[in-house]
Amino acid sequence: MTEIVVTAPARLHFGMLDPAGLGARRFGGFGVGVESPRVVVVVRRATDQAPDGLIVSGPQADRARIFAQRACSAFSLRGGVEVDVQEAIPSHAGLGSGTKLGLAIARGLADLAGVSAGPQELAEASGRGARSSVGSWTFVAPGLVVEAGVRDDGWISPLLARYPIPERWRCVLALPQSTEGLSGDAEERFFGELRDARPAEPSVSRLLLTGLLPGLLTGDIAEFGAALAQIQRDMGSIFAAQQGGIFHPSAAPLVDALQGLGVPAVGQSSWGPSVYGIVDGPERAAEVADRLRRAAGDGTQVSVVDFDRRGAWTASGAAGRAPA
Repeated sequence: MTEIVVTAPARLHFGMLDPAGLGARRFGGFGVGVESPRVVVVVRRATDQAPDGLIVSGPQADRARIFAQRACSAFSLRGGVEVDVQEAIPSHAGLGSGTKLGLAIARGLADLAGVSAGPQELAEASGRGARSSVGSWTFVAPGLVVEAGVRDDGWISPLLARYPIPERWRCVLALPQSTEGLSGDAEERFFGELRDARPAEPSVSRLLLTGLLPGLLTGDIAEFGAALAQIQRDMGSIFAAQQGGIFHPSAAPLVDALQGLGVPAVGQSSWGPSVYGIVDGPERAAEVADRLRRAAGDGTQVSVVDFDRRGAWTASGAAGRAPA
């Protein structure tokens, strides 16, 4: 049986340009994909048809069913369909789990239907990208992306820039277990309240253009890290009342530990609790990860991951095979 396999990387969200949504284009932001964790979704024509024509299995199946129903409708896909989620990104961890799952399912079902779908169509079909489009643009291709922000009359935000990550750079990713970041209705209420409060705009845009991006383009991880650290403090100050501090309470000790290990670029992805430290070289990354693992204890999963270097990808083949 022919099937379509879609693999998509998690994403790190570094910050927003206009978190209170005060401008004509709201939010905006920048971030990058990492190769692990990832989503792997297999779609195929169903052999045994369910009452609604849709069979969904695997982790986060309830969430996947909603995405699949929406995408089947968007692409006019008729008949029985199977969606098998073979790998999923931890939910509500700040790694873009919902966006990457929704886009991967939409991509697979569009291909199954023979429909050509770009970023806009995939975002609409999955219902993602209403606030942040970093997940959509890191799905399309690799690199650090900068997106302009959404407008009331559009769906995903325009892509302003995409830059490759230096080949030697690695990410030490720390994920506290049994805790989650803000999401859903609570997140929606917070941004509504933030817009009404009209806080002073953070200096994120200046830091992005005069520190973070120049450091990235020249491979100067110290310059990159200094700008990122200040961006994290600015963003965290805006979100502190909601999340209990500049960082999520489970993330703050990990940020401190990484900084204590001399890691130049440290932050919390989105609402956390995932924390990342970016270093120059796999050997240095392995050393930092080992020391952080000992400091954090059993309640935190620590791994070294490379940055995504190809974006989401699809493959067709025999049933039951997932990509390596």
